[in-house]
Amino acid sequence: MIDKRVYMLTIIAFIVGMVELIIGGILDLVAEDLGVTIGTAGLLISVFSLVFGISAPILLVVFANTERTRLTFVSLLIFLIGNIIAVFSTSFEFLILSRVISAASGSLIIILCINLASNIVEPAYRGRAIGLVVMGVSGSLVLGLPIGVMLGNMFGWRAPFVLISILTILLIIAVPIFMEKVAPKPPIPIRKQIATLKNAKISLAHATTFFFMAGHFTLYGYLTPYTKEVLGFSGTTISVLYFVYGLAAFSGGGLGGLAADYLGKRRTILSVIVLLAAALLFIPTASHVVWAFWIVVVIWGIMSWGVTPSIQSHLMELSPETSDIQQSLNNSALHFGIAFGTFFGGFVVKHVGIENVSYFGVIFVALAFVSATLSTKNEAQKFRRKPAHTHS
Repeated sequence: MIDKRVYMLTIIAFIVGMVELIIGGILDLVAEDLGVTIGTAGLLISVFSLVFGISAPILLVVFANTERTRLTFVSLLIFLIGNIIAVFSTSFEFLILSRVISAASGSLIIILCINLASNIVEPAYRGRAIGLVVMGVSGSLVLGLPIGVMLGNMFGWRAPFVLISILTILLIIAVPIFMEKVAPKPPIPIRKQIATLKNAKISLAHATTFFFMAGHFTLYGYLTPYTKEVLGFSGTTISVLYFVYGLAAFSGGGLGGLAADYLGKRRTILSVIVLLAAALLFIPTASHVVWAFWIVVVIWGIMSWGVTPSIQSHLMELSPETSDIQQSLNNSALHFGIAFGTFFGGFVVKHVGIENVSYFGVIFVALAFVSATLSTKNEAQKFRRKPAHTHS
């Protein structure tokens, strides 16, 4: 039976993870209030994702000898400070500062949750415990944005950060009460983590995640202003849109895992990438017919997180002895992709126009297809190959 404390760690991961994208659906409100352009406001996502991707492996080494429950408690306090700064920010610069603080502390908290989950359960339940925490993270990335849209449109853009601050205070109270001390394990040096990238197939797998997320977030980071300007959606309709998208994306992870088992990792990865590219290409046309747009959004949502299980499984197969390192590096590649895609999307919105932004996302999805093809090129043969038998 799974230790009940794992569920609390899942909740921590969900609440901390929400902060990354919770601001995405209210970029227009933030931009208007702080006097910046939509493209500039997009830096709030880019900076967070970039800091998040860089911080986790570094901070894990820096605090290698600190007891894990205590480190989680302190990290939550710093995370709270970051969100309180957001609540009281009166300038874009202060809001950027809050994002940096929240990203650095949040990245460490997520890794600590995974570490704690694996330590407080029996070995037989370790995989399921880690899976629950990861589900909390993926759920937060998917559902954080619709929650932000709903609260932002009802009470102003600071409201989501007020909610996160309140929930974080409850977590700060709960951690020392429910969590026991957990001794730290020896960290994996950053040099050793980077050294694994000498394997071309591993590097290409991480590149696939980067390009895939970059292409996805070129549009997704600006979906609220896109639907307002191109389709004339209101705040309420946009909230529904994000919840529909969120449900599709959340199911995409499960469907992607099933597809990998039945179709194989290579076929699943390449199929998902092609379908994501098709959705992004068709969105501008579908925007002229509302019902068609909703159908494309559901397909887009399913595909957006449908590739992750296959990529993770592919990496574990490529290097089972460094699977923990690969999961960490792939998580960093994912956040770097979010950061770059949102940054590039902001550039396109500013200089080309928001109505064409999805076309530029397809460029990166195409690069993801190339890197995935090269990374998995021998997989199909491997499954077809049969052992040779000789008879004398």
